[in-house]
Amino acid sequence: MRRVVSLVPSLTEAVAVSRPGLLVGATDWCTHPGDLGGAVRIGGTKNPDVRRIAELRPDLVIANEEENRPADLAALRAAGVEVLVTEVRDLPQALRELDRLLVGVLGLARPGWLADAEAAWARVEPAADRKAFVPVWRRPWMVLGRDTFAGDLLARLGVRNVYAGHPERYPRVAVEELAAAGCDLVVLPDEPYRFTAQDGPEAFPALPAALVSGRHLTWYGPSLAEAPAVLAGALRELREPKEAGD
Repeated sequence: MRRVVSLVPSLTEAVAVSRPGLLVGATDWCTHPGDLGGAVRIGGTKNPDVRRIAELRPDLVIANEEENRPADLAALRAAGVEVLVTEVRDLPQALRELDRLLVGVLGLARPGWLADAEAAWARVEPAADRKAFVPVWRRPWMVLGRDTFAGDLLARLGVRNVYAGHPERYPRVAVEELAAAGCDLVVLPDEPYRFTAQDGPEAFPALPAALVSGRHLTWYGPSLAEAPAVLAGALRELREPKEAGD
């Protein structure tokens, strides 16, 4: 493979770090690493410019079944472009898909950061069990539901998502229901919605809030190697209820 377009920020980082120069196109949301060389920006994950991608003559377009729309992937295939669709619902699957993409499909040597990520998560020992809900959007409120990569990472760190059994993967839940869910804390990532100390904790004044890095919680790539330490640190540094209005 000589020319690759990535429609997934996590996989953009994984490819760019493992083989600089391989990417010829990436989305507007592909922010890591900071320098993607001559990669052309081809729109968003949900609205890629199919014609522009085809003009780049890629050997492969990398996509994900959750991040990208089937209609866009079908349009790319109709334009004669080969598309690889990944599926990532938990940590073991993420590691397998990264190995399949980088080694099996792209023919690269297995990157050291992937082994580092496996080792880092293998060393994790969950803290005391804590119940939480994890908003990923506001107006309307949406939370992690069943079968999510981020939920699996949190579970490995001792945080049990109370909506893990919900029939939807990202259900809309009224703020009043969230506040009454009987949780020990609320986990607020800074993406896809950018929750901050001033935007999020005030909605749940009775609960401690953990403000965590969305990249380390939701991205499957080189950030996985440092994610256990980064997330565990954020879970220790809770914003206590008495500070919620500060």
